[in-house]
Amino acid sequence: MIIDKIFYKTLFKNLFSDTFELKLWDGSSEIYGEGNPEFGIIFNEPIPKADIIKDPSLTFGEAYMTKKIDIEGSIQKVIESLYNNQESFLSNSDKYANLLRMATNSIKNSKKNIEFHYDIGNDFYKLWLDDTMTYSCGYFKSKSDSLTQAQKNKVEHILKKLNLKEGETLLDIGCGWGELIISAAKKYKVKAMGITLSSEQLAKVKERIKSEGLEDLLEVELVDYRELKNRTFDKIVSVGMLEHVGQDHLAEYFSNVNNLLNDKGVSLLHCITSTEVGGNNTWIDKYIFPGGYVPAVRELINCMSDEKFTLIDAENLRLHYGRTLEHWAKNFENALPEIRKTKDETFIRMWRLYLNACAASFNSGNISIHQFVFNKGVNNDLPWTREYMYK
Repeated sequence: MIIDKIFYKTLFKNLFSDTFELKLWDGSSEIYGEGNPEFGIIFNEPIPKADIIKDPSLTFGEAYMTKKIDIEGSIQKVIESLYNNQESFLSNSDKYANLLRMATNSIKNSKKNIEFHYDIGNDFYKLWLDDTMTYSCGYFKSKSDSLTQAQKNKVEHILKKLNLKEGETLLDIGCGWGELIISAAKKYKVKAMGITLSSEQLAKVKERIKSEGLEDLLEVELVDYRELKNRTFDKIVSVGMLEHVGQDHLAEYFSNVNNLLNDKGVSLLHCITSTEVGGNNTWIDKYIFPGGYVPAVRELINCMSDEKFTLIDAENLRLHYGRTLEHWAKNFENALPEIRKTKDETFIRMWRLYLNACAASFNSGNISIHQFVFNKGVNNDLPWTREYMYK
């Protein structure tokens, strides 16, 4: 036990950028840094040293889920402090933790992986998402924007970038709960198709289309984008879906978009991005998004170039996602009385950690989110400037 205590005290000495208190299972404690602690890390029992060294993200994530570790103060603050300390071995471990193990997202595996996360149940997501049931980065035009307003802003922002015209056809790959295609049909009178691999989402989108009376303009199917045959579209959009594709299927995604897009067609890709190639968080891969992969910007640009796409615009919305996740985390905590009726404490601590860790990752610049607009072939009829594009 003495050796364990020495190991932990040495490990944590230079782990965070802020002052904190480390409390061990025997009641002993130590403050690292100057001034009053910003937060506390509590070990309720020892954790095997070999596990920490082998995969710290997975080990500490599981330890928090099972109450071997507790946190006093803000979880988001703890993780931001970790990432802000560039000298910490743990802040760099995520970049390489999954370097050699990449999932193969076949059509069968992709459906299973999507069901793992999104088929938890519409009732669960409804408790902490906004009124539009949008599960992706919002767009905050001002600090006072509500989460619902930010999500409506985001959809409007995307639809303007796509330069939609009445009568055009639109494909939404990974359509979520349908807010984007419904908005596109109502405002621009386009004929839109949404596809998803989540049965829960499919049911909800169908219900919304019927209630809005948009059956003539909208359709939705439970299908993998690679299974769409003999269909082409004027515009293609994908929001928060590419992260599920996997590194070894990135080129396949853009190849399929090329096949599905009409000549002179425009596509918008909205996805989480990294500056590093090949890194994933193993805890998130195991418990939250199995088979997921956060692509580097240069990987995506290379894939676009390989398909002879023309990149029109790229915009980084990193801080918007940090704020979105802060809203989700707050909503999640407020909904705990309802969540506890169907979920146990391990699940709750897992999701609390996920939402707060992601907010911290965006705020600290560990990951970003981009919107890429690109087109197929030569199209001289598109807006010349961002100012015109975003009107």
